[in-house]
Amino acid sequence: METVKIPVGGMKCVSCSAAVEESLSALDGVSEVSVNLGNNTATVRYEPSKITLEDLEETIRRTGYYPAWSRLRLTVKGMDCPSCVQGLEESVRSKEGIRSVSANLGTGVLQVEFDESVLDQQMIESFVRSAGFEPVSAEGEDLYAREMREQRRLILIAAVLGIPVFVLSMLFGMTDINFGLDIRTQHFILFLLTTPVQLYCGKQFYVGTLAAIRSRRANMDTLIAIGTTAAYVYSTAVTFLPQFFVDTHVYFESAAMIILLILIGKYLEMYARHGTTEALRRLMELQPRSATVLREGKEVIVAVEDLKLDDLVLIRPGGQIPADGVIVDGRTSVDESMVTGESIPSFKEVGDEVIGGTINVNGTITVRVTRLGKETVLSQIVQMVEDAQASKAPIQRIADRVSAYFVPIVVLAALAAFVFWFAVGFDIYGSELGRLPMALMVFISVLVISCPCALGLATPTAIMVGTGKGAEYGILIRDGAALEKAGNINVIAFDKTGTLTVGEPFVTDVIPYGDEDILRIAASGEKGSEHPVAEAVIRKYREERGEEPLDPEDFQADPGRGLLFRLDGKEFFFGSLSLAEGKEGEADAAKDVVSLASMGRTPMVLSDEHRVLGVIAVADRIKDGAVETIRTLRDMGIEAVMITGDRRETAEAIAAELGISRVLAEVLPADKVDAVRSLSESGVVAMVGDGINDAPALAVADVGIAMGGGTDVAIETADIILIRDDIRDVVATVQLSRRSLRKICENLFFAFVYNVVCIPLAAGILYPSMGILLPPIVAAAAMAMSDASVIGNALLLKRYSPEIRQTV
Repeated sequence: METVKIPVGGMKCVSCSAAVEESLSALDGVSEVSVNLGNNTATVRYEPSKITLEDLEETIRRTGYYPAWSRLRLTVKGMDCPSCVQGLEESVRSKEGIRSVSANLGTGVLQVEFDESVLDQQMIESFVRSAGFEPVSAEGEDLYAREMREQRRLILIAAVLGIPVFVLSMLFGMTDINFGLDIRTQHFILFLLTTPVQLYCGKQFYVGTLAAIRSRRANMDTLIAIGTTAAYVYSTAVTFLPQFFVDTHVYFESAAMIILLILIGKYLEMYARHGTTEALRRLMELQPRSATVLREGKEVIVAVEDLKLDDLVLIRPGGQIPADGVIVDGRTSVDESMVTGESIPSFKEVGDEVIGGTINVNGTITVRVTRLGKETVLSQIVQMVEDAQASKAPIQRIADRVSAYFVPIVVLAALAAFVFWFAVGFDIYGSELGRLPMALMVFISVLVISCPCALGLATPTAIMVGTGKGAEYGILIRDGAALEKAGNINVIAFDKTGTLTVGEPFVTDVIPYGDEDILRIAASGEKGSEHPVAEAVIRKYREERGEEPLDPEDFQADPGRGLLFRLDGKEFFFGSLSLAEGKEGEADAAKDVVSLASMGRTPMVLSDEHRVLGVIAVADRIKDGAVETIRTLRDMGIEAVMITGDRRETAEAIAAELGISRVLAEVLPADKVDAVRSLSESGVVAMVGDGINDAPALAVADVGIAMGGGTDVAIETADIILIRDDIRDVVATVQLSRRSLRKICENLFFAFVYNVVCIPLAAGILYPSMGILLPPIVAAAAMAMSDASVIGNALLLKRYSPEIRQTV
């Protein structure tokens, strides 16, 4: 038996903790559960052979809450290839108190979930150092600029020394130009020029190799270090001990140019990787530096960091809103495109919420600050995008598995090629190079041309661009797994109210059976009610008559049936048909009730003590874009399902209007989870809801999509949050995810094919038939460009716009 203490988020009362405790206790393999509302933890004693920690966490999510482990993001220097990533992850994951670890090669970020009662940041940083890497305090642009400057400096030194080595080697070896120098002097000059390149400019490869050895792994640095060292050491030996060699040709140019080309390749890779986070940087730049605060009737300019809750901030036309708040004076239009993706400015007036970082277009407003710092919508969006870009998609496991064995296999292949050409191949096919030089060149070429980095970058670069692109459109994707699953969705279940429909009833029909003003009577009766239907009837009366309805003289609600009231001394009944039972005109009302219900409307009958006066029907309006969304999903091969608590007749009428053929009607809120589970046989299931009432259903779906997050983007149970209240963004999410997934597959395909084709070429497979032997310098150039090609392909996503957005 094992005991684990899981921090639980979202619990607010005793019933919350009781729900979590009950759900966990019901699991097979759990022997004891104690949920503490005071410190928001669940202590669980369980049998690992029957149930896992992941199962416990999933149960908490399905109950409507979430595991709230402490999170830490560290920028780590020294991660250069997939083997580095795996070595770091395994080393940190093995420590007590660590829940999960994810290192991202694309961003150079390590993300850790941990138990803060056991560990702190300093301890985790020490784990990183012990694995052979260095956590750095510099962030974002500072770190990027520093590393780019360092790489440029090394490239300059390598070029100033390495290019002359290459030119002189060609002159000495292929022409009669020797400047009057004997061969030993020529070699010594090449040695002097190459040594700083090998030992100083190439130092990072040796450092990376030593770190890999300490973690019992081999990485890309290992391949470069072995290959260039072999060329350098062999050439140095020929230079100072020529009497021991039959062929005295040296290969200093190979060592120097390989290092130069690899450095250039790493520089291009860093530049391209920086481009994948452009969307995130634009979000971070939205935060204004200062704000105009009203204090004691005077305008005071303060730094945004000095704002306090409830400060009154004055924002003039064209100014940026410095923090989240509520308008207390004035009206305006606000450009929220940079946060929500909505291109049309939103009208705002007193009482409306505004988001920090957005732009006040045309009116002067005063805003009371309600959120600051990490609590603002913009900060939460940035945090979510950062987390998503640091995460891994399940498909990356393919590359991870290959990368774990890649470098050792390449080293063995290089050794096998060396042995073959030295012992057998040279005797059969011959070469002008000589036996040892030929075998050595093949050995170096195989090592240098192989590219584990392309495999490691294939997935994270596409995730970084895809999640960043999503943020531009107001689509917040929690992690790489959500992006991948969204690209494979087969079924999308929509909660009807507030998702497919506006969620606000309106009057559709007013059918009088005589001369009575039934709208005036019904509106006056409903004035004593707070029901949404009452609001619809009263709103209709105000719009048509331009006046307020009368106050009822007496009012009494009959739960489940309707209401009874007196007006002008007469008694009236308004609600279900049962209130008109036995009265004159009941038969006509019954026909209208059936007819209206078949059209998806909710009919209500108005009667007095003796007869039916008429029927008024209300309905929930279908959202703009809902029909287009369902049609587009169908064209994409995705089945749409509607889940609602409405009666089947009403539900099927609305579904028919939307073009939905599968309806789960009369589903109580508590039964939505089972309804979503029932769809799982159809494939990958997404649930679209409001993120609050539908939280358990979102949690149990393969992909939970919360609609219209607006100023609430911290919806833990949702995998994807749509900031705008636009149903078409569901389609945009799937289209973006599919395109991102396609880029991942293209990158993986290229990375695999590149290595499968190039390694045999470097091993000399074409030499017997065509006499082609790949020089190490050409191999290095190919390897340097392969990483940039993968990243460049991912960057093409930046030009992509979801097809449904192009028609809006």
